[in-house]
Amino acid sequence: MGNDGTHPAGERIRRAIMNLATAGGLSDRASNHTAFVVDRLGLSIVSGEYPERTMIPLDPDLEELFGVSRTVIREAKKTLIAKGLLVSKAKVGTRVCPAAEWNMFDPDVLRWHTMQRRPDKFLAEMFEMRLIVEPAAAASAAGHAGRGDCVALSRHCDALEEAATRAEFAIADLEFHKLILHLSGNRFLQSLGDLVQTALYSLLASEAEAVSRTGDAPRSARDFAEVVARHREVVQAIEAGDAEAARRAMAAVLEGARDELLRSRGQRGAGG
Repeated sequence: MGNDGTHPAGERIRRAIMNLATAGGLSDRASNHTAFVVDRLGLSIVSGEYPERTMIPLDPDLEELFGVSRTVIREAKKTLIAKGLLVSKAKVGTRVCPAAEWNMFDPDVLRWHTMQRRPDKFLAEMFEMRLIVEPAAAASAAGHAGRGDCVALSRHCDALEEAATRAEFAIADLEFHKLILHLSGNRFLQSLGDLVQTALYSLLASEAEAVSRTGDAPRSARDFAEVVARHREVVQAIEAGDAEAARRAMAAVLEGARDELLRSRGQRGAGG
């Protein structure tokens, strides 16, 4: 049941994080007119520039605004409708849907939220979801994981400890959490693996973009020592078959990640 790192979604996320960790990681999106319009309109909606239940500009106005054809605008609107951000009615127009109707596990919707200057509500909701799902998955994994699975988890902890950059650390962390979900033995939790990974990717990609502007200096061995230790406590509990200890250890991992993320964002906000 181990994770060999060859899962297509995992490979996409690896490449995306590495690309976003360098300047201009999103530049390829601008080469596609439809993707560019989707990106700009979607970000404007999530940021509140077009508030919930209000109408967006008419097609001719959007064509002029973005310098694209009507076909591009219509395709972009179809994409945003599929993501739950817009609804269109004949002879009425296109309006922004209530935020409760947005597809929060869509990679673009997640990314647009992480790009906000103060995504506090989004972060709180994301970690609330993870604190419901992942401790339960860890507890379940304690009753399903074999020796080989625990070895694989330990290797991910080793990768966390040996990571030289934030991007490498993010990748190792993603692999660890996805494997925990897989080892739960619960197909619903396993299916949530890609969703949680998408949420993590969007958040960590945003962080990678932020640090790329000032450089991603090599980290010292002690920088994440406490983080790595908490991950290893999860593995130890699973290896011992102690479901409640695994549940508590995973909650501690997530609470620590949440607190560190909010602290780092607060420091950047104060400095910038």
